[in-house]
Amino acid sequence: MQYLNLSFVLFASIGLIFLGACSNSNQTASTDKNTSVTSNSSSGSPTASVSPATKTNNEHGASKGGQVVETGAYHLEFVPEKDANGTHMDLYLLRGDNHETVPNAKVTAQVQLPDGKQKNVPFNYDAKGKHYTGLLSEKATGQYQVKVTADVGGKKIDGRFSFNK
Repeated sequence: MQYLNLSFVLFASIGLIFLGACSNSNQTASTDKNTSVTSNSSSGSPTASVSPATKTNNEHGASKGGQVVETGAYHLEFVPEKDANGTHMDLYLLRGDNHETVPNAKVTAQVQLPDGKQKNVPFNYDAKGKHYTGLLSEKATGQYQVKVTADVGGKKIDGRFSFNK
């Protein structure tokens, strides 16, 4: 009987260890548009709040209807829209509690296409719209994985997004 109890405790402990080792520290949230959002801060901070957005006004200000990643003091909102030339991608990069626009960042996106190939897309700042824009000329259907990297004064801000086309 004591052997049975010991083996049960040992088996349960090993199971919990494997469960803990297999867990992912990045947070993922699925939205109702078949998209997902993850966050990974290069500052080493494992905690970031991730939330899908709808077109509303909330404590973060007016949302543009995209996918939102809050990492550290930065707020990233990614809005992909179908275009005649491919996919028009908007990125709203905001800083601080009052969400001030960050106009001086160097923003690029690494896009994994549905066939697995990688493509780099540079973003340009649109001063009138107060956001960054990029154009993905690919027209293949499927899921696109997007890693946006913003360099703000030497500090790297990463946001991971995806969208279906």
